[in-house]
Amino acid sequence: MGNSPSTPLSDCLNTVCNGRDNCVAYPDNPLYQVSWVNRYNLDIPVEPVAVTRPENTQDVSEFIKCAAANNVKVQAKSGGHSYANYGLGGEDGELVIDLVNLQSFSMDTNTWNAKIGGGTRLSDVTDKLHDNGKRAISHGTCPGVGIGGHATIGGLGPSSRMWGSCLDHVIEVEVVTADGTIQRASETENSDLFFALKGAGAGFGVITEFVVKTHPEPGNVVQYSFSLSFAKHKDLVPVFQQWQELVSDPNLDRRFGTEFVMHELGVIITATFYGTEEEWKATGIPERIPTGKVSIVVDDWLAVIAQQAEDAALWLSELRVAFTARSLAFRADETLSTDAITNLMNYIDGADRGTLLWFLIFDATGGAISDVPMNATAYSHRDKIMFCQGYGIGIPTLTQHTKDFIGGIIDTIQTNEAQSLTTYPGYVDPYLTNPQSSYWGPNLNTLGQIKSKFDPNDMFHNPQSVRPAKTE
Repeated sequence: MGNSPSTPLSDCLNTVCNGRDNCVAYPDNPLYQVSWVNRYNLDIPVEPVAVTRPENTQDVSEFIKCAAANNVKVQAKSGGHSYANYGLGGEDGELVIDLVNLQSFSMDTNTWNAKIGGGTRLSDVTDKLHDNGKRAISHGTCPGVGIGGHATIGGLGPSSRMWGSCLDHVIEVEVVTADGTIQRASETENSDLFFALKGAGAGFGVITEFVVKTHPEPGNVVQYSFSLSFAKHKDLVPVFQQWQELVSDPNLDRRFGTEFVMHELGVIITATFYGTEEEWKATGIPERIPTGKVSIVVDDWLAVIAQQAEDAALWLSELRVAFTARSLAFRADETLSTDAITNLMNYIDGADRGTLLWFLIFDATGGAISDVPMNATAYSHRDKIMFCQGYGIGIPTLTQHTKDFIGGIIDTIQTNEAQSLTTYPGYVDPYLTNPQSSYWGPNLNTLGQIKSKFDPNDMFHNPQSVRPAKTE
């Protein structure tokens, strides 16, 4: 604990901690930035007024009451993987509630619903579900991501087209709201708050426990990976066209998930199919996916998860680095034309990239995600079939050339579209002009009204979170 000058806020936080070690730290702590703040994106500086580490839900409640009494903004941190450091507030002076100690887990073997602590990392979610009945849920591939942000913003991964997003598995939560009240939220209790937490959670409360429905682990899984090197990115035009045509098929088998990952030296096309090799062949996808028929058959769910985590680490690892990230989302009527793809590849070939470490990742979405009505949860991208994410990584520092390069990718794509493209808030884009509208679209007005009810003073705040509705 630091020896900060006494303030009403620090006095309140210290009273809650009551002398416990590793409960709260302040900026005067020499290890504050390294051990407590621990920014994910080193290009975006942020200094919270304090970082707390509650041991239980009651601690969370008391810390929030301290913030409310001192008019301080609050953000929860689960895994801390926000591209813009929003789990740290995204701007100076906020109170961080780090959920690292909230790791509880239990499984109801009658319903196969699991209770998961709000600070649990995805790798631990996978392991605990496996160890308690060989169960699974849909989630992303980066093992260090926390369920707290993942399951309140969307939570997309290879099995999402089959099972829905991570948040589609959430059936109830324990949440602390802006007045410090500990509440339950579900479709039958605080249903309006539950709607908001499933897609825009950072602006509405701190979830300390999730109750999720689970599935039996898939039996056989086919993994496919094809790598292609080439002299110019323009050589990729027909390859991307073929992949985009595949993922645009409205009847595409839901057991199939895929990514198209461009980098400095070429492209990696990855795919996961949840079924046997015979079923994989029967879908016809092997004949339609670009170049190459080689498949790896794995029948061990944990091995598949481990391989996907290894793949994810190729472009965004647990290392803290300086990077820039931009993203876009596409409906079926917004996919890239041949001219648009050609313009994009020509732009990449001619640009000053400023780094050798850059990636442009297109991933397929839709399927089961699209079955849920748009107004059922705050998540507003159920009509999308594809996302893209551009990353530029600075080693050791991020240059303006790289920021301009990644920004130029987004601008080049947008220039070829008839309407303004939106994006998914899990792929945070700090450069958006109208972020709330882009993230939550048709659900934004409803979210503003719910925000006014539960957090009228906008305590749960980051630079792009939902704001309270304006009253006349």
